[in-house]
Amino acid sequence: MHSSLELTREVDAIQIPSGDLIKLPQGLKVIITQSLGGTYTVATDFGLARINSLDADALGIDPAAEKKSESTSSSNIPMEASDLEMEVWNQLKNVYDPEIPVNIVDLGLVYDCRVERDADGKNRAVVKMTLTAPGCGMGPTIAADAQGRIMTIEDMDDAAVELVWDPPWNQGMISVEGKMKLGMI
Repeated sequence: MHSSLELTREVDAIQIPSGDLIKLPQGLKVIITQSLGGTYTVATDFGLARINSLDADALGIDPAAEKKSESTSSSNIPMEASDLEMEVWNQLKNVYDPEIPVNIVDLGLVYDCRVERDADGKNRAVVKMTLTAPGCGMGPTIAADAQGRIMTIEDMDDAAVELVWDPPWNQGMISVEGKMKLGMI
């Protein structure tokens, strides 16, 4: 996966780790360092950037052809989660930190996930998550990815994803699955 390629057109990207929106010019040589959860992390002469799957064609990639199913098991998902909450957890397993090849659930970044039903019978997912480092500029982008994934659930009417810092994240929060992917066990 770490082969060099040229962008076939100008593309919007998010600079890592600042989270700033940038434009990468057509013809720029990039190396794809990660392609998980429908986004692509690329290394450029200017540093790392993240390209959305909607712009995968600029990389010469057909995202539909690359789609892989990921296991829905994780030791970080509570056993008592309702069916709808399980759908939310499973969508969150498709959200990745662009610098780490493990989803946010297995990284232990999701602290709380529940579905509330209001008086009108509408379902609202409420998620509290953190980041591996408080100063990460990608936080709003990762939270927006999580919210977008949740809103793909048919019975979901609203979603709120809040970034929290207490308790501080540590490597002990990574699931067994995540530690295996990172070569920690």
